Amino acid sequence: MSKPSKRLLALAVSAACLAPATALATNGYFSHGYGTHSKGLAGAGAALPMSSMDAATNPANMVHVGDRLDLGAALFSPQREYTVEGMPSGPPAVGLAPGNVESDSDYFLIPHIGWNKMLNDESSVGITVYGNGGMNTDYPDDVAGSGQATFGGPIGAGVNLEQLFVNGSYARKINEKASWGIGVIAAYQRFKATGLGAFAGMNMSSDPANLTDNGHDDSFGFGARLGVQGEVAPGLRLAASYQTEMSMDEFDKYKGLFAEQGGFDIPASAVIGLAFDVTPASTLVFDIQKIWYSDVASIANPLASPGQLGDDDGAGFGWDDMTVYKLGYQWATSDDMTWRVGVSTGDQPIASSEVLFNILAPAVMEEHLTFGFTKAVGTSNEFNFAAMYAPKSSVSGPNPMDPAQTIELEMVQYELEASYTWKF
Repeated sequence: MSKPSKRLLALAVSAACLAPATALATNGYFSHGYGTHSKGLAGAGAALPMSSMDAATNPANMVHVGDRLDLGAALFSPQREYTVEGMPSGPPAVGLAPGNVESDSDYFLIPHIGWNKMLNDESSVGITVYGNGGMNTDYPDDVAGSGQATFGGPIGAGVNLEQLFVNGSYARKINEKASWGIGVIAAYQRFKATGLGAFAGMNMSSDPANLTDNGHDDSFGFGARLGVQGEVAPGLRLAASYQTEMSMDEFDKYKGLFAEQGGFDIPASAVIGLAFDVTPASTLVFDIQKIWYSDVASIANPLASPGQLGDDDGAGFGWDDMTVYKLGYQWATSDDMTWRVGVSTGDQPIASSEVLFNILAPAVMEEHLTFGFTKAVGTSNEFNFAAMYAPKSSVSGPNPMDPAQTIELEMVQYELEASYTWKF
């Protein structure tokens, strides 16, 4: 690798690490895909080697993508809101101000970087930097002219979760038709919450001083992703990948909010995928992704949990596991132009009984429609583009603290992503 390329890699990794992803509430808080190529296919491609971002989905693909550097960014726009119908009943019920309330902070710039180096014809090493996020809301101080914020008081309610992953991968060919790979992942989380003081006033927190309005807190942890892929019949490749649950440091500033005294581990996930060459110039891909949100107490515990906020059995967001189905089609119209389309679908993780707390994290998206392309630039470089539209999705249910009211959560999403590839 040349000295200019090394300097570019170091600069790009530094920039990505300084700007962790936020607000990616697409499949729960997991992104719908990683890397511009995969995002053009609605996140599918576990069995289709495409770029040095592949380690985020299946590290076994890295030995097939060659020496390359992929650098890009997405402009992501989640339009999220909630609506309360019905007047508050009054004490002892705890009602919300009726009306429609939109979250601010609607545009986010999210960088990514991937680098892969072939050690020889049989093995490779890589570094892939990417993010998750999605528990991001920023509601106003004055809700629907009530003079109060969402949960009462003078401060607007909201949360912000950012997650950054640095994945160091190694991949090796088993034979000419199969490979395996492993990625060792360093994870970083950043979180803050505002406007939740009312829960302390209702004696719902085990540690009111560490419930809300304490600024950002940090958390670190480690995990791994394992993957295999191979051709099982002419033109048909199968793949499987598994990412371990990541045990993260507690958010000490929010140990009165999250279950297990500020615990917020990153759940395990798995992907099974296939890629079928329809013609020599086109490929159909299909992935099934599973995310085990139910294994993390602070995400899975229902609002009606017996403990106070912050206890081991304290309330969480009540999220269910997610199973996401992703279908994509890629075709080349010339040696220097490749097109992609995709669609994904999966049931959103929020039950109708959990809408109150999920005003803070309305991760209700179920479908994603995507389009993308790669344009060769000269003999060694590429320009890549992907667009995503997630149609409006919603969930509604009663306010558990005032059954006379109904709460509906809604969101619609847009994303544009571009990246550039240097091959060396």
